[in-house]
Amino acid sequence: MFTGIVTQRATVQDVVPAPLGVPGALRLVLALERPMAGLVVGDSVAVDGCCLTAVSVVGSTVAFEAIPETLRKTTLGRRRAGDRVNLEGALRLGDALGGHLVQGHVDGVGSVGGVERTGDDVRLRIALPDAMRGSTIAKGSVTVDGVSLTVGESDEASFTVYLIPHTLAATGLGEKRVGDPVNLEADVVGRYVEHHVRRALSAAPPSYSRPEPA
Repeated sequence: MFTGIVTQRATVQDVVPAPLGVPGALRLVLALERPMAGLVVGDSVAVDGCCLTAVSVVGSTVAFEAIPETLRKTTLGRRRAGDRVNLEGALRLGDALGGHLVQGHVDGVGSVGGVERTGDDVRLRIALPDAMRGSTIAKGSVTVDGVSLTVGESDEASFTVYLIPHTLAATGLGEKRVGDPVNLEADVVGRYVEHHVRRALSAAPPSYSRPEPA
């Protein structure tokens, strides 16, 4: 579990086939800005919002492996050497919940539909993939490339977020351009509410209409 508060950025050092015996799996080797305290092999780290397991930790160099399913549903399969990614270590009991509860399970890949700059602030409009249509609400939470954000405006097909200078400095969102893909995770609480409401509605008997008197 994560909070969507990016702790540092890392540079993709190498992307190679993973020695997993799984065709299409990749190993991503990242050069961190600084070592992550206490990080050991087997720990979970959110990489651009995608929960991955560290398979190698040598100082500030950490490697992760991603299977084809992960690569299909996230932007990680498009990463190349030199790219920068957002990182967050897993939440520990007692840590401050500065953002919102984030699973690191990407729901889909959206795309930047608009970028507006007003002084030091940036407004991003993000188009939702079909599978996530209607999954955001104004003033609700959403995770974009691992960053916990508050939804400004929302409709069925897209939503808007406003980025303050700190977010621009601490993450890569300020570098986004129209058309760029982004990993999206809907608010986990809203996801479960929607799931159970849909189940209840599908199981409900047809409403009974009293016949009009002749």
